[in-house]
Amino acid sequence: MSTKKSDIINILANNYPNFLRKDLKKLIEISISEIKNSLKRHERVELRDVFSIETKLRKAKFARNPKTSEKVYVNQKYSILFKFSKMWSKKINE
Repeated sequence: MSTKKSDIINILANNYPNFLRKDLKKLIEISISEIKNSLKRHERVELRDVFSIETKLRKAKFARNPKTSEKVYVNQKYSILFKFSKMWSKKINE
């Protein structure tokens, strides 16, 4: 299930009517841009008791095209690792 920025803003606006919608939008934009910039710098992003995100370097390798069985060289690249906290994992799996 995915959530759009507009959905998050609507939920926050309904729960906190004292805040202006444009301020909430700016808050979400700043938060997301800071997370993106941190990941670009290969830093770990952590929201305590919620989740953590970090980048991991994948080594270069030879892979196989499943359609043609041809070997293809794949360069090294960074991938994103997302991990829920133990508390959230328990709540989700109950």
